[in-house]
Amino acid sequence: MAKIQIVPAIDLIDGKCVRLTQGDYGQKKVYNENPLEVAKAFEGAGIKRLHLVDLDGAKAKKIINQKVLEEVASKTSLSIDFGGGIQSNEDIQLAFDSGAKQVTGGSIAIRNEELFLEWIEKYGPEKIILGADCKDKKIAVGGWQEVTEVSVFDLVEKFTAKGLNHVISTDVAKDGLLQGPSFELYEEFSQRFPKLNMIASGGVTTMDDIHKLNEMEVYGVIVGKAFYEGNISLKDFEEFYK
Repeated sequence: MAKIQIVPAIDLIDGKCVRLTQGDYGQKKVYNENPLEVAKAFEGAGIKRLHLVDLDGAKAKKIINQKVLEEVASKTSLSIDFGGGIQSNEDIQLAFDSGAKQVTGGSIAIRNEELFLEWIEKYGPEKIILGADCKDKKIAVGGWQEVTEVSVFDLVEKFTAKGLNHVISTDVAKDGLLQGPSFELYEEFSQRFPKLNMIASGGVTTMDDIHKLNEMEVYGVIVGKAFYEGNISLKDFEEFYK
């Protein structure tokens, strides 16, 4: 059995590495002024993938922090999945041109389904990740400020039927609280979509959470605050992949 892919997150505001709690820009904490330094530390610990989120972009509805993306992509070997504010053909092209290996689309998949489907067709299902963030299993969009009536499972079903096979799903209620991930949500996902490359996100607190998701055969897990607050270390990542 392949081990779960640990995918650390770097969230960007003003080119700095930050974390929000439950998507609230008012609850911002800066962890490092230099995201490249953080990315290189992950790479040194044996990490292969990085989830890079442009929070300024998510607000502005267009890419803002592309310079950071370019820098991390050109100066590390990390496979970067980039998200935040990608709403147009120009933006998605810019993300790939700047070095992203994959792009995550969240709000766009709800607000402009046709365009999102075009991207899956044009770039191929390996390049596009659906960001299916939810609260009480209903899709949340617009930096989680708006919870829709759309079921997370219905949305995923709609796009997997069109060939999509990578999904990141954050349980918004868990994010940034360090109280453990939404195991039952991912259990339900694996029962409904056994072939889906599901990346769990939100609430990961300790390595035990990662081991449990690994046992559930979840494809990947995003680690954010637990790393930045010191609950999970670079050494833990190294040990996991030995």
